[in-house]
Amino acid sequence: MEKTSNNQTKKGRLKLFLVLAVCAAPMILSYLTYFVIKPSGRTNYGTILDPRSYPLPKLGGHLLGGDAKELDAYKGKWIMLQVDTGDCNERCKKKLYDMRQLRTAQGKEMERIERVWLIIDDSPVDTVLLREYDGTRILRVDGALLKKWLPTEPGTELNDHMYMIDPLGNLMMRFPKAADPNKIKKDISKLLRASAIG
Repeated sequence: MEKTSNNQTKKGRLKLFLVLAVCAAPMILSYLTYFVIKPSGRTNYGTILDPRSYPLPKLGGHLLGGDAKELDAYKGKWIMLQVDTGDCNERCKKKLYDMRQLRTAQGKEMERIERVWLIIDDSPVDTVLLREYDGTRILRVDGALLKKWLPTEPGTELNDHMYMIDPLGNLMMRFPKAADPNKIKKDISKLLRASAIG
């Protein structure tokens, strides 16, 4: 009788231990993952830049019609930026298309975003392209001044990247060469959710 009671007590304790182990397993695994495996913590696709290092400079900008206009005219909104020549090859057109689609994909938040194309030469811009990407702000700027301001990844050029400027007028993110628009979309959505400005 006493042996049966001891066996039942042992079985009861074992069951209790198993229940506790099952309940504690997720917490233990999360601690192991965080403190032993150490995830990188990077959840963004684009490279975050220190905004204090990249305030908007004067770039000798002017509209296609010739009127002077600087990039800071669009402060107060998030600026999605690309750089290219006026003749705009297929890669340039792809970035214009991606910028338009990325802005539209933000739904009701899209009004917080401006699309800007900085042209670094005197090549004429195709009027068909202007109509197709109506709403994109286009400025001709001094390429040498622009190169001093915009950072690139090693082995890339200014026109390989798309950039984000915050509503206060600071460059804060650079996307990689041949960037994946779906991943850019996630970054932009996070920026708009996290920020009350712009």
